[in-house]
Amino acid sequence: MRAEILCVGTELLLGDIVNTNAAYIAKELAAIGVNVYHQAVVGDNAQRLREQLERSFSQCDLVVLTGGLGPTYDDLTKETVAELFGREMEFNQEAYDGILRRFLHSDRQMTENNRKQAYLPVGAVPLQNQNGTAPGLILEDEREHRTAVLLPGPPREMEPMFSNQVVPYLKEKTHSTLVSHSIHIFGLGESYVESCLHDFMEESRNPTLAPYAKEGEVLLRVTASAGSREEADRMMEPVIERVKELFGDNVYGVDIGSLQAALVAELQKKGLKAATAESCTGGLVSKRITEVAGASQVFDCGICSYANQIKERVLGVSHETLEALGAVSRETAAQMAAGVRKLAQADIGVSTTGIAGPDGGTDEKPVGLVYVGVDSENYSTVLECRLSRGYRDERELIRYLASSHALRLALTAARKA
Repeated sequence: MRAEILCVGTELLLGDIVNTNAAYIAKELAAIGVNVYHQAVVGDNAQRLREQLERSFSQCDLVVLTGGLGPTYDDLTKETVAELFGREMEFNQEAYDGILRRFLHSDRQMTENNRKQAYLPVGAVPLQNQNGTAPGLILEDEREHRTAVLLPGPPREMEPMFSNQVVPYLKEKTHSTLVSHSIHIFGLGESYVESCLHDFMEESRNPTLAPYAKEGEVLLRVTASAGSREEADRMMEPVIERVKELFGDNVYGVDIGSLQAALVAELQKKGLKAATAESCTGGLVSKRITEVAGASQVFDCGICSYANQIKERVLGVSHETLEALGAVSRETAAQMAAGVRKLAQADIGVSTTGIAGPDGGTDEKPVGLVYVGVDSENYSTVLECRLSRGYRDERELIRYLASSHALRLALTAARKA
């Protein structure tokens, strides 16, 4: 089954509303083995919608539409689809009863405009709306081998309608399940990862492997199509293991979501606690850790030691080290990590100190130089990072990448504990 997602609404074209519907529907369709080949957005204009529908059905047999089902004059999706399919509009009692129930459970008065929403193309299967007045519908054209699914635009109305009513309908039409897993890689470039996997990516059709670049990371999506989720997982297992063997410790998790989520999960698993001492990242490491639910079980203390006197007085960095080597040095990072670990009585202390820019760099210590330290019973080290990429206004990028290296180093320490 080849599908297209078509979202209707001038507000989407103007950027007044972010189109989250397409992403949601695409993921849900992929999960049941329906391939999405195209996505499009059209304004509230019947002629342009008709033209787009003709293009859509020339290359797909399923079009999922959202929006344009309301009671106002510019809500023309149903009428346009009906015209394309050669169907008249008729009053649908089942749809009307659903609308009426919504008004009976609210303090609002039903108007004639709302009655208009109960008119559907002849032969349409109504989809009940549990959170609004606009019913959706499924319209099949067996002669032309095409199907239109019409859904309301508001996500809180569209999502339950799609998952509870459309997905079961589509599952009867397809006999395969598409399953994906995400492998998270840190510290390697997308081009390097792709070059290592090039032959497999070229030759394999099921499962498939596709890389996606993120800031400082690469996400590898492994996807398999099979008769069941269990069968698809069995097909992907050797691929995932091969990637882990190739990239070793650079793989920080599968379906874990983020470095901070992987760190919190590992700390919870081992019953460990971490603490942070940050200079150039200004609390970003601790912020990212505490974004993860359950972080309070594994994280007690974060020190933002921007000033040298705080590094000395609170973290115990020696005055001699700061005078001789400066705040941005391997030795300072090591003492910061050890100091915050001792202060918080934590199992792991992690530190950052560097030059985020745009000013403050020298030939010896340029903008982007960051030292990341970690201190634990079994593993203590300092990593020197050169994070400048020569961009303008890269201060926030440098800080983010530095925080990622700190999270990765803390994760390594937790795994070695």
